[in-house]
Amino acid sequence: MKQQEMMQQSTKVLRDQGKRARGFVDEFKEFAMRGNMIDLAVGIIIGAAFGDVVKSLVNDVIMPPIGRLLGRVDFSNLYVNLTSTHYDSLAAAKDAGAATLNYGAFVTTVINFLIIALAVFLMVKQINRLLRQPAPPPAAPTTKECPYCFSTIPIKATRCPGCTSNLEEAAPAPH
Repeated sequence: MKQQEMMQQSTKVLRDQGKRARGFVDEFKEFAMRGNMIDLAVGIIIGAAFGDVVKSLVNDVIMPPIGRLLGRVDFSNLYVNLTSTHYDSLAAAKDAGAATLNYGAFVTTVINFLIIALAVFLMVKQINRLLRQPAPPPAAPTTKECPYCFSTIPIKATRCPGCTSNLEEAAPAPH
């Protein structure tokens, strides 16, 4: 009898855990399929592809002419050797395991960053321009000027508190 009760209790525990797991899976599915999550995933994928395009633009289009203007300098090969041994190239220094400061790669990375930052800035600026709300209409006036003493009075006033003039006479007749 005890064994049967233990089996029933174990079955109930497993059933409860299965319900909780299904609830978790359903909740995760709802979270993952929200519009914002899908938009974020698409943004990350496009951002990675855009990063590759910018990297190619910098490495293959921008840096070669700059290097040529500076006396045929290959920025990817600019480095400072931190050891006392001389190496003919960055690749030779890396193959030997020498410590180097690769400032040419850093300059290229900074240019990549600046181009991406400029592109993001221009994109956000255009999106903000497109989403800009029109200016709200001006609020209805709450005050008016007394035609006799020119003091500011509430719009509903029928007598001026400054000069005590009767304003109903000065007001145009209602239509």
